[in-house]
Amino acid sequence: MKRYFSSYWIRSGFYSVLQRFSLTVFGLVNFIILTRVLSTAEMGTWALFLTVTSVFEATKSGLLKNAHVKYVSGTDDLRERISVASSSFMINALITLLFIIFIVFFSDWMSIKLHAGKELSATLYWFIPGLICMVFFSHFEATQQSHLDFKGVLLGYIVRQGLFFGFLGFHFFIGRPFTLSNLATYLSISILAGSVVLYVYSKKYIKHYFRPDKASVKKIFGYGGYIFGSGVMSNIFSNVDQVMTAAFISNSAVAFYSTASKINGLVDIPSYAAADIIFPKISKASSDKDSGDKVKYLYERMVGILLSFTLPAAIFIIIFPKFLITIIAGAKYVEAAPILQLYMITGLMRPMQNQAANLLNSIGKPSLCFVINTGSLFVNLVISYICLKQFGFYGAAIATLIAGGIGFIIWYFVMKKEIELKLSNIVKYVFATYKDIYVNALNLYREKGLQFWH
Repeated sequence: MKRYFSSYWIRSGFYSVLQRFSLTVFGLVNFIILTRVLSTAEMGTWALFLTVTSVFEATKSGLLKNAHVKYVSGTDDLRERISVASSSFMINALITLLFIIFIVFFSDWMSIKLHAGKELSATLYWFIPGLICMVFFSHFEATQQSHLDFKGVLLGYIVRQGLFFGFLGFHFFIGRPFTLSNLATYLSISILAGSVVLYVYSKKYIKHYFRPDKASVKKIFGYGGYIFGSGVMSNIFSNVDQVMTAAFISNSAVAFYSTASKINGLVDIPSYAAADIIFPKISKASSDKDSGDKVKYLYERMVGILLSFTLPAAIFIIIFPKFLITIIAGAKYVEAAPILQLYMITGLMRPMQNQAANLLNSIGKPSLCFVINTGSLFVNLVISYICLKQFGFYGAAIATLIAGGIGFIIWYFVMKKEIELKLSNIVKYVFATYKDIYVNALNLYREKGLQFWH
């Protein structure tokens, strides 16, 4: 086992995939409980709350985490590491403060526009302590990853998700009802606990000096500015279906889209875990003499590996959508089956697009990524508006598939120009992955003294 974990790819891959898996599985189990306790209207409001807060955190992370990881891992100068980390924390806190001000002054207006009454704004108010805790949680997470250490991140997320699950499970099994405000409070407490765990594992990398400077701030915005903007566009793009469904159809309709999104998230686990692992490697490879071939190989190989996992899962879900929805959310959400099927078809195109965006950021071309994501968002908004008007309830899901197909074509030609991408290589790596899995499984049986053939 030590021999396998001596590899960066195996070690970081294990922790990162497990972290993503635990995040999604806990989220799914929590979702199963909530669908059996809350009404569809309350589920719709909770889904909108998660959309608003996750878009904020994801876009903030796009600005800070990649720059933090790149500049701390790329230097041995202790003063520069302290300066970058301090500047990153300061920007993190200031952006969070701005978001809290937005909640105080504009959340009531937003809640009404999304047909959520005042429940959405009230839930956001109760989550303000959680937003403050997220400043520390995300900073410690970036600190861990900038030192190529993923173990503490895994444990921090497990504690955060496990504690929230514990709160929900307690209410569920004793039959005590809870409000959306209760959920926001429990989520805040869980993030605080996760931050403490992350600090314990990160303190060996933290020098406990706060020395931000203008040079580091400029460096972070210079590198992360486009990534931040790109992240804003990308995350809004990913949630346009739920937001526009709330605005054009109803708050309750969002619950059905949220159901499909939760199941869809299981298929995306490898893709997002791969982004955390491959980013430092591509950043280093792009600075080598033969960077072109290395970056091309890393991209094609990673997309091939991701598709080898995504393909069978997507096919199964497309064939049995009602079965999965009934198990996870209950029979009252089976209307989400066509939405889930359309999401799964779109999901087969996501590994290439997600890794392409990550690659452009890694090789120092975040401005190109920003332009593509901005254009994609505009196209998605237009298509979503047209489809919601024409098809009603399922319009946003149809729009997601159409916009995803257009995005896939755009990203293909961009990658063909940037790294001379060949789809045939990706297909080759898909089959190579299946072969590797078979060979490694066979070897594992032999190492344990078991006979594969009797």
